[in-house]
Amino acid sequence: MNLADDLIARIAATGPMTVADYMTEALLHPKLGYYTTRDPFGAAGDFTTAPEISQMFGEMLGLCFAQVWRDGGGGSVTIAELGPGRGTLMADMLRAARAVPGFAEAVSVHLVEASPTLRATQAEALKDHDPVWHASADDLPEGPMLLVANEFLDALPIRQFVRAEAGWRERLVTVRDDALAFALGPVVPVPELDHHDVPEGTLVERCPALPHVVSAVAERVVRGGAAIFVDYGHWRSRGDTLQALRDHAPVAPLDAPGTADLTAHVDFEAVARAAPPARASAMITQGVLLERLGITARAQALARTLEGAALEAHVAAHRRLTHPGEMGDLFKAIALVPAGAALPPGFDE
Repeated sequence: MNLADDLIARIAATGPMTVADYMTEALLHPKLGYYTTRDPFGAAGDFTTAPEISQMFGEMLGLCFAQVWRDGGGGSVTIAELGPGRGTLMADMLRAARAVPGFAEAVSVHLVEASPTLRATQAEALKDHDPVWHASADDLPEGPMLLVANEFLDALPIRQFVRAEAGWRERLVTVRDDALAFALGPVVPVPELDHHDVPEGTLVERCPALPHVVSAVAERVVRGGAAIFVDYGHWRSRGDTLQALRDHAPVAPLDAPGTADLTAHVDFEAVARAAPPARASAMITQGVLLERLGITARAQALARTLEGAALEAHVAAHRRLTHPGEMGDLFKAIALVPAGAALPPGFDE
């Protein structure tokens, strides 16, 4: 039985499921889930993230964290990542920050990863750093902590609600003509959406797990350090942003669950609301952040050692990470720090 058949049988027995429950099964089913059965990254996978595009992405964030560590007086610190993929970002961060005296000796590496397949890949990439794995952000050690989450929040399951005349109707996953299909449930009260004054028919998404994840990180950051979240999204996400990718191309979200990546745009306003007792920076675009951290100077230095196709690929990678028409504006970043502490380099109040 494939995952679609399993879900169809379950819905037939117990009724429609929320989009969040569908995403959870499609991504993390213990035997048939997307992340539990494969390495989805890179040209051979279904999508490519910033760390896989260029080492410069991780280098900039690594040096940013090293500066935060120095400004905080040094000392032992946890460096952590939520959803570390192949371990590429953490490896690049640690390599760049090694240039700062004392940093390499001060850090212990902790990773939050659910996929056994990806844990094995991360172990090889970070074999010189003795990483420790955790099932959730709740299990991370108490601070001080330097934490990064790149394209992690976008994979957290979302619920979708459509504004009706009398209130909100939840978008559900049901079965129609022996196939998975979307349908609307009855009108229900959704108090957490009361601040969304939108026209009838508007779809609004909320991510139930996001506040808890951000709060767990904030509770550790307030003991010292900083957290940086980088993802695609907006200050207040509105409309249907659920998307599926297979072989680097979009597919229908209900098509062959377990064989495509499912994500949704991140609501950065929700991240900021969940930040207390930590303090959140303003949201900033990825392109502006990387430029402020010095990526162009780094790109120019690397370019001097390259020629031909390698140089062309390097220039294209810099453009892809920073240009407004590519990842530069689509991806946003927000930082958390202890109340009263300075923000990490590159971020605004």
